[in-house]
Amino acid sequence: MWITFYVAFLALLLIPAHAQPGFISIDCGAEAGVSYTEQSLTINYVSDENFINTGVRGTIASEEINRNNQQQLWNLRSFPEGKRNCYKINVTRGSNYLIRTTFLYGNYDGRNMLPMFDLLLGANVWDTVTIENASLDQSKEIIHVPSLDFIQICLVNTGNGTPFITAIELRTLKNDTYVTQFGSLELYKNWRFDLGSNRSYRYWVDVYDRFWYVWIPDDWTKLSASIPDDSLKQNDYRPGATIMSTAVTPANDSAPLVIRWEPKDETEEFYVYLHFTELQALTGNQTREFNIMSNGKLWFPNCSPEYMKVNTLYSKSGTSGKEIKFSLERTENSTLPPIISAFEIYRVIDLQKPETLQGDVDAITSIKSVYGVKRDWEGDPCAPAAYLWDGLNCSYNGIESPRITALNLSSSGLSGKIDPSISKLTMLEKLDLSNNNLNGEVPDFLIHLQHLKILNLEKNDLSGSIPSALIEKSHEGSLSLSVDQNPYLCESGQCNVTKKKNIVTPIVVSICGVLILLIAVPILWIIKRKKSKDSVAVNHQNEISQQSTEKDDSFLQRKSQMYSYYDVLQITNNFNRIIGKGGFGTVYLGFIDETPVAVKMLSPSAVHGYQQFQAEVKLLIRVHHKNLTSLIGYCNEGSNQGLIYEYMAKGNLREHLSGKYNESPFLSWKERLRVAVDAAQGLEYLQNGCKPPIIHRDVKSANILLDEHFQAKLSDFGLSKVVPDDGASHVSTIVAGTLGYLDPHYHSSNRLTQKSDVYSFGVVLLEIITNQSVMAGNEENGHISERVSSMISTGDIRAIVDSRLEGNFDINSAWKALEIAMACVSPNPNERPMMSVVVIELQATLATELARTEHNNGGDSRYSVAAVSVDLDTEFMPLAR
Repeated sequence: MWITFYVAFLALLLIPAHAQPGFISIDCGAEAGVSYTEQSLTINYVSDENFINTGVRGTIASEEINRNNQQQLWNLRSFPEGKRNCYKINVTRGSNYLIRTTFLYGNYDGRNMLPMFDLLLGANVWDTVTIENASLDQSKEIIHVPSLDFIQICLVNTGNGTPFITAIELRTLKNDTYVTQFGSLELYKNWRFDLGSNRSYRYWVDVYDRFWYVWIPDDWTKLSASIPDDSLKQNDYRPGATIMSTAVTPANDSAPLVIRWEPKDETEEFYVYLHFTELQALTGNQTREFNIMSNGKLWFPNCSPEYMKVNTLYSKSGTSGKEIKFSLERTENSTLPPIISAFEIYRVIDLQKPETLQGDVDAITSIKSVYGVKRDWEGDPCAPAAYLWDGLNCSYNGIESPRITALNLSSSGLSGKIDPSISKLTMLEKLDLSNNNLNGEVPDFLIHLQHLKILNLEKNDLSGSIPSALIEKSHEGSLSLSVDQNPYLCESGQCNVTKKKNIVTPIVVSICGVLILLIAVPILWIIKRKKSKDSVAVNHQNEISQQSTEKDDSFLQRKSQMYSYYDVLQITNNFNRIIGKGGFGTVYLGFIDETPVAVKMLSPSAVHGYQQFQAEVKLLIRVHHKNLTSLIGYCNEGSNQGLIYEYMAKGNLREHLSGKYNESPFLSWKERLRVAVDAAQGLEYLQNGCKPPIIHRDVKSANILLDEHFQAKLSDFGLSKVVPDDGASHVSTIVAGTLGYLDPHYHSSNRLTQKSDVYSFGVVLLEIITNQSVMAGNEENGHISERVSSMISTGDIRAIVDSRLEGNFDINSAWKALEIAMACVSPNPNERPMMSVVVIELQATLATELARTEHNNGGDSRYSVAAVSVDLDTEFMPLAR
């Protein structure tokens, strides 16, 4: 017996990689040439060396290896270089695949910093990978039908840590299973459950290597039976005898058996697969029959699972709603309760966005290879649009494949002839090959690029005649042709004439040179003295002129975040939905690759609008902080100027305080303090994190936006001013801002300081505390600070704090917040605290409230602070308590 086992074991070790039919199993980061059988799974894995040519091999920490006994989890490949890195895997076009990517951080880099990055499948965003535990592997799994004979799995660096991947696994499924009306199926929250089981399974138990997990609610009863593999009648879904040998029924025989969940988005569509078999050989007087209800409607009537036979019921179309509920309900004729052995839940995701036209892909890939282009050219050239290859522009026409319309390889170190592959980019409108070392003739195939409007071949070593058809197009104005600084290049028909003249030219040049020298010497001596006097002034003027030009150009040259007006129309669906209006213009909702954005278009009637537009772009391109709104891009085309921001789903603070934001209840005291801390941190960064410092100049509650998690971010930087780096403590400027929030000292003196923003923030903090209007009519004491000051002497904090809170706040934290606010709005700027002090005090205030509401059980890690006491030394403090 032992000899037989040993021989079988040796045979297992000799199984070649991918021996399982329909399996592709890749150990990412394994040494080149490695292939092996993972013993606990009997699955054959190979190194990823033939699927990718970028990245760095890594191995998880030794203690993590001891925790994970599966060999394919020990290695990984990380991608510290490049924005997008891609695996290319050959598949059978039109086949149905289960595709699974696995990630185990395992502190491979010794930094113990958990990353977050995007995962793409070809031209589509698949998901965001967020590593939350260094010791646990996590998987992303989809069922997908490739439209090409290969797939590309790409990892994108989003600035939140180095992307990595541990394993890639593809399993071929039957084409008539897991069929959808559109899109691909993503396993929802790992909801593939073997019901009644005490452990999870995968291959060999499941021939398709699906992961089956354990889930037993308290109100379900487990059943089990012994089912040999050859006794179970399978169907095409083939869940396996081990999976089907356990089941559950309701603990209460007369109760329904319910599966329910609440999607994040009620428009999401789900496909459900329910697997049944009867585990008992029923007697003549026993009946098991039940109806299956979906969201209260009859989905499948009179279900009676067959003994030792797999019955699978599944959705033929997607199911959606605020809550999705499947209920198995016993019929009147049934003597036994409902039963179910396993189920799977999938969410529909759209991974069918078209890839770049294959002809264009082949052409640009050939160009990359011929010239050895050293750029971040990985994955699909044009899609997703957010990850467009550097140097390309593309056209996007709905369901049609994107096309490459511009290729800029200027200053790329190209050498050799102009490659014929360029002729395959038939939709090219712009081709820039300038400032390289290209030689040979200008090829005739460029004539046949019918859409070409700009051709730049300057600063190369091209020779011979320029094709006459290109010259004709240039003269007609249909083509902008640039060929300067190619010393051996000439117009068609003129090259021979130039060669004949070359014999005479040296003689003429020599004679002229002697004459010029005789004349020039005395003239140069005369003007030398004058030139020496003027040179300093001239050089100084040139320097100023050059600096001015560079400053103006710097704004226009930031192309990476520029969008055309056509792009803006596409993003906003022709300005279909307005989400806000202001002095600058109108704000529209838009989408970039399904990610919502806010698009603010400049109104032609906006006073100083273009100056504010420029100021905001220049500032937000270089300033980044979690509590400042992020600029995604901008449009500056003719009379159309617009700013594209991250979308802040919860509107602005003013709307919440006033009750105009009806989609969520009013802010609690804890939430208000969190908003205050966020806004203060944003201002503190402008004052201390930016060199030179920046003054916002328009801090108000309407300019504090809230994202879906109620994290606050400062917005609207059109009036911002940079503090000059000349040692001055203020900026002399005309008064600008919003009435009520304006620093009175700035208003009277035109001297703008960092304390001006502190004053405005103090007004906002008073709004947060009291929910009173900033200005109450035109009375002399109508300002919020004056009204609150008059109430402080009563010592009744509950009369000051917003009555809608109904006293649900820590009194000490409320007094502390009020002290901070009143210190900020002191009439004397010297008595106002710096924002760094305000941040510390507000964090301590929030900590006090969190201690009351969350009893120190963690809370929100964004706001956890140590106990810090800072004295706000000012006469303008509430003393009543």
